Amino acid sequence: MLAPTPTITNKYSISDKDLKSRGFLLRRTISNLNLDHLNFVFMAVGFPKCDLKKIKLVLENTNSILWVEHKKTQKPVAFAIATEDNVFNAIIWDVVVYPSYQGIGLGKDVMEIIVQELLEKGIVNIALYLEPRVLSFYRPLGFVVDPDGIQGMVYSKKQKKK
Repeated sequence: MLAPTPTITNKYSISDKDLKSRGFLLRRTISNLNLDHLNFVFMAVGFPKCDLKKIKLVLENTNSILWVEHKKTQKPVAFAIATEDNVFNAIIWDVVVYPSYQGIGLGKDVMEIIVQELLEKGIVNIALYLEPRVLSFYRPLGFVVDPDGIQGMVYSKKQKKK
């Protein structure tokens, strides 16, 4: 059974204009995104270094991309991506904020905006892929452990040890 369509409030903690006044630009496309710098942001928060060709391929085939550029350095400092079926379902992946920019609200801003934009598309089932250590960050943003008790699983090719 489908969930009812949530009410869209259009209330972000910060607008594009406010971000710009703080020295940041909100980007929704991969134009001007330096993939080396993006990879550096991912590595700074503990992700492994990725092949730039693969990153580019992922980004070219994803509709929901948000990243925050520091105007002065012209480098990405926050990033989020969502994959979606363009009708009902989306999963938010890879939400990252460069460590020296954490704690100033960029992660919250990116999350609120990407969720709002998914809701505006009519997508009502929004899942979030995250590490357990950051659950407390996402709870105030409206994310809960699945209230219906549905558990997610991931496929793994790892062999069982005998």
